[in-house]
Amino acid sequence: MQAPPLLHWVIGDVHGCHASLLALLTVLPCQDHLVFCGDVVSRCGRIEASMHLVWDLVCCGRATWLRGNHEQALIDALSEDGEGSQPALTRQWAHRLNQLPLLYLADGWCATHAGFNSAGEPDLFIREPFWETYDGRHGRVVIGHTPRPAVERHQRIVLIDTGAVYGGLLSAYCPETDAVVQVQGPRSQEPFPRPVDLERVPAVMSGDQTRC
Repeated sequence: MQAPPLLHWVIGDVHGCHASLLALLTVLPCQDHLVFCGDVVSRCGRIEASMHLVWDLVCCGRATWLRGNHEQALIDALSEDGEGSQPALTRQWAHRLNQLPLLYLADGWCATHAGFNSAGEPDLFIREPFWETYDGRHGRVVIGHTPRPAVERHQRIVLIDTGAVYGGLLSAYCPETDAVVQVQGPRSQEPFPRPVDLERVPAVMSGDQTRC
């Protein structure tokens, strides 16, 4: 009997929301592959537990953890300390975080933390310039980084950071089926960022929109 096709679930910015991540994992199919879209770390209280959980999933082959701007900030901070003065566990995590890829490429779609720069390279901080100019060269792009009230689909871009750390939702998106699974984030005193108005971003029709 032929095995069913592999499905993926791209998970938005966790930001240390450990309980929400555990709840999300219980409702996602255990045979599917998880792609964490970066920013597993920072902002919320259970950062270390979240890092260990996601790294265990990576080590058992169930997940891919992409680098986000907050992972990059942690890498930079660890490198400034000097490796010789760091505890062994800190050096171990610095090594692990440096291994995190910037891009996950699949059939007809990809995932990265924030988008691509004008040279087509993953950019961990970009927002509007990518939305305005993406030409479809990687197929559909699934990104986090910019909190939205809900998962949003704009041309060839899907935004899946739904602000769990601000009391919103932690979202998982399946590129093969367009399905979304969500759980509630923790209660937060930090206000949800004002969303950028994407309706003003023009649709970009240049380039071959069918390329992967």
